[in-house]
Amino acid sequence: MMDTYEDNYNEELKINCEKCFGLCCTALYFSASEGFPINKEAGKPCINLQSDFKCSVHKELEKMGLKGCTAYHCFGAGQKVSQVTYGGQDWRKNPKTAKQMFDVFLIMRQLHEIMWYLTETFALQRDKQLKAEISSLLKDTERITLSDVESLLALDMESHRTKVNILLKDTSDRVRAKACHGKNISSNKSKPLDYFGADLRKKNLKGADFRGACLIAANLRGVDLNGADFIGADLRDADLSGANLSNSIFLTQAQINTAKGNSHTKLPERLTAPEYWLK
Repeated sequence: MMDTYEDNYNEELKINCEKCFGLCCTALYFSASEGFPINKEAGKPCINLQSDFKCSVHKELEKMGLKGCTAYHCFGAGQKVSQVTYGGQDWRKNPKTAKQMFDVFLIMRQLHEIMWYLTETFALQRDKQLKAEISSLLKDTERITLSDVESLLALDMESHRTKVNILLKDTSDRVRAKACHGKNISSNKSKPLDYFGADLRKKNLKGADFRGACLIAANLRGVDLNGADFIGADLRDADLSGANLSNSIFLTQAQINTAKGNSHTKLPERLTAPEYWLK
């Protein structure tokens, strides 16, 4: 089990749509070809967003094949912007703040995603000095999320991400090396790897580097993915039935929500199997 330090962050990064002003349903660009109801411009409310910011077809999303909606995850950024940054004042009551709020949401979502990865990195890292650096950067990121609107809009996100990525990369290398007993680490050093529709069941994928890889419709049934790094990997329709991802790293709920699996798929403690996997 994770300790209180990590639990506190993990709780903050859970989505709570009841406290959000429908930001993901409004701020984002939608494409019908990607599993959303219609093609929608950024800043325009979804046709299914009600006046109380609830989705009129939420219970039917899976049945309607709206994979874009079921897969999306804001890491809790929606309620942070709605309730903390803007103090519970929604964009419908104050239309002048709408575009600004949507821009802030996009920034906050990135910061909360960074916190998700840093929380996991803190748990994985064994080097005391690096662990202290991760903790410091995590607290600094949280502090930034509590900044005022002007500070958030002026944030140099690229510079902040660079500092984070150095620690993520070091931790990934250590975890993958341990999974492979220090040998034959599969490294993705150039452009993202393409495994579109590939049958990977007979591959030794312990400690594999899937960072940014295309795993769309890949067959990973029953594969042991201990120590495999999935940061930024596209898992849409990848078959994870019976696969062991319990010790895979840098997976998100959004990635899992786009994949196929079943009751025998083992996931990291922080993630939850989609309901349709269990039917």
